[in-house]
Amino acid sequence: MNAFSRRGACPALSAPMQTGDGLLVRLNPVDGGPSSGGLSPKLLIGIAESALRHGNGIMEVTARGSLQIRGLTTESAALLAAEIDALGIAVRTGVPVETGPLAGIDPQEIADPRPLAERIRVAIDEAGLTQRLGPKVSVIVDGGGQLTLDAVTADMRLVAVSTDAGIRWRVSVAGDGRNARLLAVADEGVARDIAVAALRMIAEKGREAHARDLSERQLVSLAGWLCLTNLREAPPSVLPDISPSRGEIGSFDAGFSLATPEIGETVGDHVISPLEGEMSGRTEGGASRKPIGLFPLAGDVSNLGIGLPYGSMPADKIIAVAKSALSVGTTEIRLAPGRAMLFLGQPSAANQPLQDTATALGFVTSPADPRTRIAACPGTPACASGRIATRDIAETIAAENTDILHFTLHISGCAKGCAHPGPAALTIVGGENGAGLVVNATAKALPAGYRPGYDAARGFGRVAAMIRSARHQGETAAACLTRLGTAGIAETYQQE
Repeated sequence: MNAFSRRGACPALSAPMQTGDGLLVRLNPVDGGPSSGGLSPKLLIGIAESALRHGNGIMEVTARGSLQIRGLTTESAALLAAEIDALGIAVRTGVPVETGPLAGIDPQEIADPRPLAERIRVAIDEAGLTQRLGPKVSVIVDGGGQLTLDAVTADMRLVAVSTDAGIRWRVSVAGDGRNARLLAVADEGVARDIAVAALRMIAEKGREAHARDLSERQLVSLAGWLCLTNLREAPPSVLPDISPSRGEIGSFDAGFSLATPEIGETVGDHVISPLEGEMSGRTEGGASRKPIGLFPLAGDVSNLGIGLPYGSMPADKIIAVAKSALSVGTTEIRLAPGRAMLFLGQPSAANQPLQDTATALGFVTSPADPRTRIAACPGTPACASGRIATRDIAETIAAENTDILHFTLHISGCAKGCAHPGPAALTIVGGENGAGLVVNATAKALPAGYRPGYDAARGFGRVAAMIRSARHQGETAAACLTRLGTAGIAETYQQE
């Protein structure tokens, strides 16, 4: 298997990855305005024009906020890379240490996460971890505010909290804002040291390892760091000695727990708030708003979030909306987790005309748009691995079931589940037997029932009708699905 076809790799600009519709490249521009490498409308237009010349004309913004260009060949990928390099766009490299799309400019954030993120990046480089960690190992530093990173999974997540003692950071491992395992609540220096120590442990397990592979003993050791330092910065010389077999920190205070805190539970001086979103009656993402609509910034300024349906749009439409943004004075376009773009710098009066243009082009401009609840990969005919026309199915379902789509629906062309690796309330997945329906699991799970791929939307329509008739007053659609059970849902989906 060559470098272009290895699954699980990150398809960076310098190392494209083979997919069903050709090579895929991914880039992460640095935010902060054109002078620091952020995307201006002109730069986004340049990237999109290059994508039209060298790819199949499809561009994507991923769930993590990365920009992807599809349908490349070995030769055209090299030409694309050269043209993007000539544009002078600064892109993130190395181990991803991610901050939110409004980091440092959101008046509602608890703390600016960028200084801590930079300290972690420097520590990773100084420790020589970049080449030792796998391409999908990541760190999140979340300062809170209007657009948090609760829905994004990471190996290490550091989240700002306000306490009586000042700003502290909740350090957790292996998960998203709902299910990551809490290690400690610490000041910035200790939080950084715990994160880097954990990354060292992961690196020692090999390039295929993630935080979920750390042993209970190692997690206890990391949590014990807090007691060792008593909220003081640990000596840098201690860091190299943290490993599975040596230099481990002893047991921590009996009053400290490694268990994930429950809603309402106090951790340090911080009370854990309920998370919004749902999947089969449970939380599924985080308390952050969707990155669509207006977001107030300092003073009388706001920025506009516009979503890509299912994370994908033709490059010519991206060019059109970027040209509109340029004409109204937009100075920067930031990519946002949740498959969206944020338009900054334009006068407030320009937001509505820009939003109207985006709506006419087919972008998602309302957070209530049912397409925000559907994760759909390219499917057929764009992807050779796909067995069903995912986007056609998604569009039909979204148009006909706006009242029901209050849970995540995953429509996957094959069992790889690229668009939504985690479990969803319902998943329609393409396979040899047609369009299978998976209930409360991932696309890799065995479907509970099948129907022809061309007829999948009608099958979902039958399930939607069942929800409408069976739902109790005040009951969510997701909770109703849970109560109805897998067998009943599958039987209804398969009915002629």
